Amino acid sequence: MKDARFDRLGAFTYSPEEDTDAFKLTDNVTKRQKIQRQEEIMSVQEVISGELNRKKIGSSLKVIVDRVEGDFFIARSEYDSPEVDNEILISVKNNLLVPGSFYNVKIFKADSFDLYGEIE
Repeated sequence: MKDARFDRLGAFTYSPEEDTDAFKLTDNVTKRQKIQRQEEIMSVQEVISGELNRKKIGSSLKVIVDRVEGDFFIARSEYDSPEVDNEILISVKNNLLVPGSFYNVKIFKADSFDLYGEIE
């Protein structure tokens, strides 16, 4: 992971799925170990994602607004899937945006999994 530096990565604990080869295997990893491994993976990815997101500050992205949540319009770029990838937060103050519509946004702030932008 540290060498590949994935743009997006999600990790989930193992659970047996019927009709797969792995379903027949003995699951000898405790639930606690599974959670610990998943948290460790996501901890490494959080650092990588934060670094990659900070490189986007100053860039412009075409986004689609998905919804309004609290003080922000929640949008995503063409590279992001809803509800699992980065979100782009745009202040509702002084903006009359329409969910389902596209806008050009300039990124001014970033954290590990979200970007903050303003309408250009």
